[in-house]
Amino acid sequence: MEVAGYIASVLIGISLGLIGGGGSILTVPVLVYLFSLNTIQATTYSLFIVGATSVAGAVSYFRKGWVDFKTVITFGFPSVAAVFISRSFLLPAIPQELIRTGNITITKDTFLMLLFAILMVVASYKMIRQNKQADLKDNKSGYLMVVLQGILIGTLTGLIGAGGGFLIIPALVGMLGMPMKSAIGTSLAIIAINSLSGFLFSLSHTSIQWLFLLGVTFMAVVGIFIGSYISRRIDGKKLKPAFGWFILIMGFYILAKEMLM
Repeated sequence: MEVAGYIASVLIGISLGLIGGGGSILTVPVLVYLFSLNTIQATTYSLFIVGATSVAGAVSYFRKGWVDFKTVITFGFPSVAAVFISRSFLLPAIPQELIRTGNITITKDTFLMLLFAILMVVASYKMIRQNKQADLKDNKSGYLMVVLQGILIGTLTGLIGAGGGFLIIPALVGMLGMPMKSAIGTSLAIIAINSLSGFLFSLSHTSIQWLFLLGVTFMAVVGIFIGSYISRRIDGKKLKPAFGWFILIMGFYILAKEMLM
């Protein structure tokens, strides 16, 4: 299973490089189901993997001037604050056993994986529809809505270790009218800041297997360079719906697996 896990890590990076988001949502399932980590540890490791991979991806966009630092700051501050609150207070406050009814027991790990699966279904819907509503650019809600979106995404990032690119990119395009390439570059910068901050907030209460973590991260970074190279020849938008269907199937698989365990 570990070999499959490392191959999946490369695919996570490829999806980030190719379509700018969505791939990070597979990181926790890969760590849980292919590397057999517990859910809390997987979310912590995911934050580092997603953060490091996003840094690697954002560099090329930065060199081309496709990172809007004003938006990174506006989105980033409330988002990082939400990540801190989630990792430091919300996550520890969730009891180890939430529900016990007859033969049904929902633990903290099960709850987080169910939340993750629901998020995957939402992400797949947005990918399959290709964010048509965002392409209209008629919802110039301004930076207040971006701040609120940052709080929401920071909370999700802190709880389940996902980057949230599938939510960030439509927000930047739809609310601020940002060109798609700039939205992708800015999104990667925001994801990097959120994820690495969340990882740092988790170090005091998590044991890290650095050799393993750096190995998986390296494979994901290799993937993002492969994805960036492929994106010069293939339009990532055309592949996004197909990837969305894959995420949808995985989301329903996790829902079924966790509810039938």
